[in-house]
Amino acid sequence: MKRNKLTVAVKALLIGTVAGSLVACGGGGSSSSDSGDTTSETSATASGTSVGPVSGFGSVYVNGTYFNTDDLGGSITSDDGLSREAELEKGMILQVKADWDDDRNEGRARSVEYDDTLRGALTAFSWDEVENTGSLTVAGQTVLLDGRTVIKAGDDLATVAGAPGSYRVRVSAWRQGDGSFLASFVGIRPVAERFIDDDDRETEIEGLIADLDRDAQTFTINGLVVNYGLAEFDDDLDSAEDLRDGLVVEVEGYLDNGVLMAREIEGEDDWFDDDDDVEISGAIAGDYDTSARRFILNGVTVQVDSDTEFDDGLREDQLSDGLFVKVEGEYRGGLLYAEEIESQDGDAELEGVIDSVNLAENRMQVSGVTVAISINTLIEDDGDARSRTQDLESLAQGQYVEIEGRQRSDSSGSYLEAFKIEREDDDDDDFEVEGRVDEIISDTLSIMGLTLNRGDVSFSGISAGSLVEIEFNGSPGSYVITDIELEDDEDDSDD
Repeated sequence: MKRNKLTVAVKALLIGTVAGSLVACGGGGSSSSDSGDTTSETSATASGTSVGPVSGFGSVYVNGTYFNTDDLGGSITSDDGLSREAELEKGMILQVKADWDDDRNEGRARSVEYDDTLRGALTAFSWDEVENTGSLTVAGQTVLLDGRTVIKAGDDLATVAGAPGSYRVRVSAWRQGDGSFLASFVGIRPVAERFIDDDDRETEIEGLIADLDRDAQTFTINGLVVNYGLAEFDDDLDSAEDLRDGLVVEVEGYLDNGVLMAREIEGEDDWFDDDDDVEISGAIAGDYDTSARRFILNGVTVQVDSDTEFDDGLREDQLSDGLFVKVEGEYRGGLLYAEEIESQDGDAELEGVIDSVNLAENRMQVSGVTVAISINTLIEDDGDARSRTQDLESLAQGQYVEIEGRQRSDSSGSYLEAFKIEREDDDDDDFEVEGRVDEIISDTLSIMGLTLNRGDVSFSGISAGSLVEIEFNGSPGSYVITDIELEDDEDDSDD
């Protein structure tokens, strides 16, 4: 897929049900909302904590739920200089304590908290705008970037890659099984601009303690030596005596000759309270423990049992390192007992022009493909849109967009459920779609409800169900394939 070279904003996505309402709300902290649906007497079916990337504003949208933040007056909690909801960015992983109604996908937030996973001087950066993958290094920590990552940079990413030492970053990420990170949000600024309450030596990292040496007052996190001799302890850590190998901590300090001199060390294992109702999304870290029926998600141990339901065609034997899932359940005794696990991996992409928009039905047509918009669809461009209302109203006929999502079908046919809609400056007449073939009849091929004429390409080796990437052009009703490739198919699961 093509990328906007001037400003890449690759967005973190959450899957939602297409039938979910498109709640359009006013600005965070206001005393009213555009939807008019949420009152101070929210009918709560759950009370606890929701952890996941924010996908929209006007209050906040996390894990498919609109959380009204009126009671907070626009304020948030953060150890990283942020104090207002208006300072948050899409893709930042939030912890929302709230009461919510699962049936209405609405709730009222009691608190909203954000903390950087990593922050500091950038030492390496790469981005492949064709493959939508890349990486960066900060404080010796490897951070992976992909199509879910929100990247906010004022400069061209090629410029950043050419002189990484001229920039600082803040990263909101999921910790992976190998100690690396998969970024949900990355903010990049020149050293001279910095971030709120940041200085050019400030460094923050998160990870597991190893090589604890009480005599030297040091330990390592992914190979980075941390000196805690002058550190203050907080958040369930009373003193250095509470440190141990394998403990997950957050460390803030400054680098001195490759050693992180810690100013503050906090425990990072307190996402939830006992008996919390929980919803959390992210990438599974490490292998699934088939005997104990457990996996790690955002540092939380998730327990699967006979009552766990699997949605969207997901099976227990598919739980694996890096798989994006959303888990709902109850937190007890240090374990999250999963009541429901839903896959959040996308399997289809589309690049084309908006033909029409019908927000009343939560759908639009893009180069002949029906695209479903859900409460979780993240809509992004380089404009000034901030609220969910503005996001939705900004979609217009004639815009060139790039969409990632999941291929679906219902009684009306095949369509694309959008996880991310990103507007591009491209005015190209060539379009692209990637997904599974619905059917081939003579010289036509159908995919996601779009019928394409074969043109001069061959359908050899391609049949219904084949995973393909297709380039095409033309106009509605007369689209013609210009190139077709059979993709490697590593997923034989059913949706």
